[in-house]
Amino acid sequence: MEMVLLAIPLGIAIGLVIGAVGGGGAILALPVLVYVLGEGVGPAATAALIVVAIAAGVGAGALALRGHVCWRIALTFVVPAALGAVAGTVAHAAISAQALILSFVPVMLVASAATWQRAARFSGEETGACPQVLTGRIVIAGLGVGALTGFFGVGGGFLIVPVLTLWLGFSFRRAIATSLVIITLTGSAALASHLAFGAAPDVPLTIALALSTGVGAMIGALLAQRMPQAALGRAFAVVVGLLAVFLLIDALLLGGPPQG
Repeated sequence: MEMVLLAIPLGIAIGLVIGAVGGGGAILALPVLVYVLGEGVGPAATAALIVVAIAAGVGAGALALRGHVCWRIALTFVVPAALGAVAGTVAHAAISAQALILSFVPVMLVASAATWQRAARFSGEETGACPQVLTGRIVIAGLGVGALTGFFGVGGGFLIVPVLTLWLGFSFRRAIATSLVIITLTGSAALASHLAFGAAPDVPLTIALALSTGVGAMIGALLAQRMPQAALGRAFAVVVGLLAVFLLIDALLLGGPPQG
């Protein structure tokens, strides 16, 4: 019960990040579940997908009402991303917990650098029109992000937003809104794959974290409309970079994450 109560404020904090910067919640949810709430890496990866899919759905709904979602690109992105998520989940089942964390670190560092670069390029104050993007570019992006989503057990927003802005030419605000739609759908596909492979997260803990994260995401999406997006993006980049350093030190020097 103590862990369930602790999950509530942590979930709100994770949701604020998801709603404000269009993703990244699973990068925070996975370490929180493992290192703070005591979940094993396998169950935590599945729980993180549940948490992020619910929170992203809440945030996406709030921003879709404002007309910020590029639906054609989001729905085109989802199909290859779902296929990639299945392939990534197969690889996830064949790797040790320590190797999973170590392989997660460089991805986090790349995401941190890309997020910082994105924040420097966009003021975040203009929405702009949805870009005209070739379908092939969307498919390539979807396959890559989906594979990482299934492999790491994350929602993919920490990669989707930089991909949308730097690879597909989105404005900052449209990237956030469209990312949340993609996260909801691809995260749900990856979750189904995890459950099919027999994953069994702690149900009460996951429910508490998921519901509180949904509340945080709604608040974050509303706050994001009033706060400088460049500052939010840079702050998120710093958080992701610090988490990567922590996970690297823990895996190499402190014995790594809990098993099971």
